[in-house]
Amino acid sequence: MSDQDLTGKVAIVTGGGVGIGAGIAESLASRGARVIVTYRSHEPSSEALDRLRSADGRDAIALPVDLTLEAEVEKFGAEVERQVGKVDILVHNAGGLIERSKIEDMPYDLFRRVQTLNVDSVFLVTKRILPILSDDGRIVIVASLAGRSGGHAGATAYATAKAALFGFTRGLSKEVADRRITVNAVAPGFIEATPFHDTFTTEQSKQQTIATIPLGRAGNPADVASSVTWLASPGASFITGVVIDINGGQHFS
Repeated sequence: MSDQDLTGKVAIVTGGGVGIGAGIAESLASRGARVIVTYRSHEPSSEALDRLRSADGRDAIALPVDLTLEAEVEKFGAEVERQVGKVDILVHNAGGLIERSKIEDMPYDLFRRVQTLNVDSVFLVTKRILPILSDDGRIVIVASLAGRSGGHAGATAYATAKAALFGFTRGLSKEVADRRITVNAVAPGFIEATPFHDTFTTEQSKQQTIATIPLGRAGNPADVASSVTWLASPGASFITGVVIDINGGQHFS
């Protein structure tokens, strides 16, 4: 049996309908996990759900939920319990910049919405799912290089939120270690084929960023998915509280 075999496991991927989340969900399914994806604005198509059928033939589940609202997260958790009972892998992928804004121009409401989307949602989902997460389970948080570098212009609020996830990862890893649950994060750099850069990054900025990457190319969702799948696997059982940088050598931490 491969140390990345996930046959029989159940995995939640938040924001799993598009981009990095979709790539992670497909990778986990290809290793045998039954995948539950959440979505808000990017509902997976029937073709996408077909691709998420687990290697052992179990159908994927797609559930709409606003992860920033405690009542909706509670309903989501109850539905997960009803449909599958226990969960083995929890991947926090949902998040976003919302809009670029310098701090001097930023309404407080926008700053709070960025924190709520990226940080509060991770707290709410973690708290709700932990009671049904298996011992020896896996939690993986998708943060960002912005949390280390501060991001590009107008991304300070987003960078602040992603940096907070590093602390959440390390603190939580200690809290759940007695259950042999591991908690790790990944910090992707420039990853193409995602709504983030399609929305917030100009073509000129993309090319300028790629020119700073030592490996000479942008990343893609599969580059992130492979690391997340490994962290979610039995082969990573002695790794916890770690943040893995996925940026082609653009930044070292």
